[in-house]
Amino acid sequence: MSLPRAIADKVRTDLRTAALTPVRVYRTMQTAIYDVRTGQRTAADVAKSVGATLGATLMVVLLLFPIYWIVAASLAANAQLMSSDGIFPDLAEFGLGAYRWAIYESNLLFRGEFGDFSQPGALFNSLLVVTVTITVGMAMIIPSAYALSRREFLGRKKILYGYVLFTQVGAGLGIAALIALYALFSNAGLTNNLVVLGVFYAATALPFNIWLLKTYMDNIPVSYEEAAMIDGAGLWDTIREIIIPLSKPGLAVVLIFTWLAGWNEFIIAQTLLRPENYTLSVELYQLATAGRYETPWTEFAAFAILFAMPVAIIYFFAQRYVESGLSFGGMEG
Repeated sequence: MSLPRAIADKVRTDLRTAALTPVRVYRTMQTAIYDVRTGQRTAADVAKSVGATLGATLMVVLLLFPIYWIVAASLAANAQLMSSDGIFPDLAEFGLGAYRWAIYESNLLFRGEFGDFSQPGALFNSLLVVTVTITVGMAMIIPSAYALSRREFLGRKKILYGYVLFTQVGAGLGIAALIALYALFSNAGLTNNLVVLGVFYAATALPFNIWLLKTYMDNIPVSYEEAAMIDGAGLWDTIREIIIPLSKPGLAVVLIFTWLAGWNEFIIAQTLLRPENYTLSVELYQLATAGRYETPWTEFAAFAILFAMPVAIIYFFAQRYVESGLSFGGMEG
């Protein structure tokens, strides 16, 4: 199945599920009424279920409200975070001016005039950093996870304990040593280098993701590898044909986490990069702090949504893999 068709099928399924929600609610209510009349459930039990459902619905609404607010702010002219007119903008003021500004006038795509490929914008910088992060990270994560899962060697347990420790500190260790990190990069002439930044992000992503993928590989029966080797497969053939295909959900989770490590990080990028190499996260911060007396919240909201949209889209289409990988990989360890 091609990727466009898979995406279309998933969207169609989700829309059908959403459209049938009122029908399912109606049938659930009919079942509850029937159970009360026949004595299978008491009215108190039904009331508890209704209360729990309403409470969960209210919680979801509260969690989604900031998303509504920033979307409304990106569409409303002259949006403000606080207004005497309330928090619901006037629908008559809605427009796409902020998005046009973000695409054609901001540093999102180009730093010069729109279409000037000699001055790529923050999106190109972020994509370059993420590409390096994923390439270097996955090249280290997969063989390391396999070795820790399948091989016994000197110091293996100490390495595993060390990984458990570093999963708790992770990139926070680099942030805590920010001054030393900047001095080290500066003395080596490695500041304002997107490739080096991507390698650093990959390094900070290794402990947690290696541990996560190793835990997932622990659940793959060794007999599969033994059968492949009996048939004449070598070590790398076994990894390529057996381990990697069976680890797809775990690999999907690790890939997303590694990608997020390079896409979302802000503090290190702001410290090491100069304006021409700013990534999207730093560019968004600059937009929020550029105004001396006020912040252009409409443009800021539009830029923030475009920045966050790839994260939402990727997680939306990889949701099943992520849930499967996290649940299955968390069975042991």
